[in-house]
Amino acid sequence: MTKGPFIKSLTAFAIGASLLALGGCDDDKSESTEENLTSTYKVTVTNLTNAQPLSPPAVILHNEQYRLWQSNQPASDALENLAEGGDPSDVITAANENSYVYSTAAATAPIGPGGSADIMLSTDSTDMLQLTVATMLVNTNDAFTGRTGWSIGQLAVGQSYSMTTLSYDAGTEGNTEAMGSIPGPADNGEGYNAERASDVNRVYLHPGVITADDGLDTSVLTQAHKFDNPVSRITVTRVN
Repeated sequence: MTKGPFIKSLTAFAIGASLLALGGCDDDKSESTEENLTSTYKVTVTNLTNAQPLSPPAVILHNEQYRLWQSNQPASDALENLAEGGDPSDVITAANENSYVYSTAAATAPIGPGGSADIMLSTDSTDMLQLTVATMLVNTNDAFTGRTGWSIGQLAVGQSYSMTTLSYDAGTEGNTEAMGSIPGPADNGEGYNAERASDVNRVYLHPGVITADDGLDTSVLTQAHKFDNPVSRITVTRVN
């Protein structure tokens, strides 16, 4: 470090002592900066339906270059797995391989009607920070809900954002509601199937279910399993 004649006039001892002191200050500053760079967020997912358990949600912190889905575009294989079988692991794995993703987590259990789950994530990148949450309505063929690309970078410590979410159809499986085709407790049938048994093959707003009570004799669902939007509430809080 050089600051003209004043520094040059110091004795070697003074220089050594000054540099040692400055070094200690730099270490303290570095440690403090590292602590300040890490921000923790609590994401709370609440089930607003009557009889549609939600699968363990996948939660992702990322920048504006990442999207888990786009309306009227085909679902990825990872999203298909989540939307048909309720398994978030492929979504998490694919997100972790994406350079635009900062942090991922998933709940450990389904969320029953009226219930909620808290998921914690931390990141050292808050610039242009966005949030994605995805979870399946498990008493359906391939309905899911959540939000992708939700900007949360302006959240201050202790501040929360909250929003409700719509139901989407992954467009990867026909909405037959037939016995053996639904993974939730209404049927305990098949979940993910790699074959895309639908001629739609795009993500769109879910039209809702048609149940046995509505006259669809082959459906394993009843009036209780019908749902209206919104189907979930997501609240994100910046903890530190």
